[in-house]
Amino acid sequence: MDHTNTQDEAQRKAKPVAPKVKELIANTKSVMLATVDAEGNPNSSYAPFVEVDNTFYILVSFMARHTKNLAEGRKTSVMFIEDESATKQIYARERLTVEASASQIERDSETWNSVVGKLKETHGKVVDVIAEMKDFILIALHPAKGSYVNGFGSAYFVDENLEIMEHRNDMNHQSK
Repeated sequence: MDHTNTQDEAQRKAKPVAPKVKELIANTKSVMLATVDAEGNPNSSYAPFVEVDNTFYILVSFMARHTKNLAEGRKTSVMFIEDESATKQIYARERLTVEASASQIERDSETWNSVVGKLKETHGKVVDVIAEMKDFILIALHPAKGSYVNGFGSAYFVDENLEIMEHRNDMNHQSK
């Protein structure tokens, strides 16, 4: 059997699945974070979030490494990913990865109060407790660009508004 022909045929048959970026975000309660420190050392973590006008807000503690990295204004990468227990194919989990800039929201500002209220609506009364802790700060993550994947042969570029720009068909899967 010619593996190359079989693979080429499978790729030709793979059709992009309609993007559902907003649905993925709406069905996700936490965002995966990738940050770097001043020396370039990577750190990965997660945080519960809310989205307001294409900006993601997280309430995080300075006891966590990622908080310091974000508070110092370094770029970050955030990922929303389908629950692996719900996926049909582990290699093709639906996911959105976005490069973002971070900014700290001033405590007790109008934005702070509004977003903390939304966090409480989404994640419960625990938000009241942690929002009062002085080591917790509110960070806004502003998307720049990214990619959305929802199956084999179904990858897209997204813009800062999390809108699909184009189907990513610049690479073909290669095999030995």
